[in-house]
Amino acid sequence: MKWTLDSEEIASAVKKGATDLFRKGTALLDEMRYDIKAFRQRDPAAKSDAEVALLYGGFHARTAHRLAHRLYQGGHTLAARAVSQTARFFTGIEIHPGAVIGRGLVIDHGTGVVIGETAEIGDDCTLYQGATLGGTGKDVGKRHPTIGNGVMVGAGAKVLGPLSVGDNAKIAAGAVVLSSIPADSTAVGIPAKVVKVAGVRVEDQLDQIHMPDPVEEEIAALHDEVAALRKKLSALEKKSKAPAKDKE
Repeated sequence: MKWTLDSEEIASAVKKGATDLFRKGTALLDEMRYDIKAFRQRDPAAKSDAEVALLYGGFHARTAHRLAHRLYQGGHTLAARAVSQTARFFTGIEIHPGAVIGRGLVIDHGTGVVIGETAEIGDDCTLYQGATLGGTGKDVGKRHPTIGNGVMVGAGAKVLGPLSVGDNAKIAAGAVVLSSIPADSTAVGIPAKVVKVAGVRVEDQLDQIHMPDPVEEEIAALHDEVAALRKKLSALEKKSKAPAKDKE
């Protein structure tokens, strides 16, 4: 059976999805107003609602995703991808139609942001340019992160795999997150490590997640022991080379 790309079918599916979406016009407008307000609150460069609505790529990408997600849920996957890829072309932001996104998502600057198919994002989150909510290539089914409410993902940060990031957590710029991050915490580095929980530095507390590495501690202890033995050996060598009367 020959398969052909029917542009009329795609157009029809997009039109139907848009119609279904705008039937819920009041709810949609409320969500869009909420998003605009979120941009105004979190981006000091945003001077007016009109500026956000007309000129902010992050807002446009999120608005397009609402239509793409509606099509995706209705089984029109090709049309959904057509919408998402068109939005990607114009905004530089790639959001898979299958991703589930809450209210008030702010994608600031936005170029290079990628959100995978099974990613889930809570309310009032912020993503900066180059942030990725992606997969590792090792998982099937649920392959992408679940992000709580009020989470901030810094520029260039990568959150990979079916892990979870708790409410109000912060992922530092350039971090690579490969394991779950608890709520109210700050994670930095490659691979990312939690350095603060609820404003308290991890070094000041021990819990079941943030325990010292026993292998690292053992290596450090061996290093100190070798250094002490070298010092003793050096002292013995000097003593053995000393003149006979010095020994007396």
